[in-house]
Amino acid sequence: MKPILVTGATGTVGSEVVKCLLAAGAPVRAASTHPERDQEAFFKLGLAEGNSVRLRFGEASDYVSAFENTEKMFLMRPPQITNISRDMVPALEVAKAQGVKHVVFMSLQGVEKNRLVPHRKVEDYLKTSGFTYTFLRPSFFMQNLSGVHAEDIRERGEIYVPAGSGKTSFIDARDIAAVAAKVLLEDGHAQKAYELTGSAALSYREAARIMSDVLKRDIIYADPNPVAFFQHMRSQSLPAGYILVMIALYTVCRLGLAARVTPETEQLLGRGPISFAQFVADYRDTFTPA
Repeated sequence: MKPILVTGATGTVGSEVVKCLLAAGAPVRAASTHPERDQEAFFKLGLAEGNSVRLRFGEASDYVSAFENTEKMFLMRPPQITNISRDMVPALEVAKAQGVKHVVFMSLQGVEKNRLVPHRKVEDYLKTSGFTYTFLRPSFFMQNLSGVHAEDIRERGEIYVPAGSGKTSFIDARDIAAVAAKVLLEDGHAQKAYELTGSAALSYREAARIMSDVLKRDIIYADPNPVAFFQHMRSQSLPAGYILVMIALYTVCRLGLAARVTPETEQLLGRGPISFAQFVADYRDTFTPA
């Protein structure tokens, strides 16, 4: 079996995909923009030395070596890339020429109804590209709270997102990765799209209540307006464009469009999705003040 290429291999989902594939005994090639710098991270994932490669979308000199000797790929869109035709399509054309056949693309819940998001442009390309493809369309990651919002929760005891009272069908990134590994390793998923959610939709007030119960301290939901949220995140030195994308996604929640719960995660994995309470317990250290 040829190595499976995992893009975004140090990221929230990509790193879990690497772990799932290695646990299944599959050969993995981890792609990152700085593989030399990331060797320690790859070692912690269980990846042997020499099984990583540089891949920078938009840098054509990386493409041939990144995609050679592989037939399957887990594809992430780097968050800073919005010009898909310029920065991603040429890379994928090289991948096809190098022999990549199956692309599992991590897309976005509701992408089929939204022509404006970059994920849709990647899907549209893959549909006409000649690749075998599988689209994973997950809802909001639970790990968004343990990532970009962790400091607010840890230091101030508040979830600070502009989502109003809308509900979200949170999914754990580890479940997304488990599905990705499954569809990469077995037949029957060609030209399919899977909408992946958790087993329940929660408002952020309900999420704060669960966090309070699990962490044994008060966590509140602040519900700032979008302008206050933008200013707050800029104070943390996040790029303005990244924050605007976050606001757009939280507006989807505010409008009640992120609450859809599907059975597909459970059907694919043969078990229930990881619960929000279990996620909080597993990431307790991230949310606990030093």
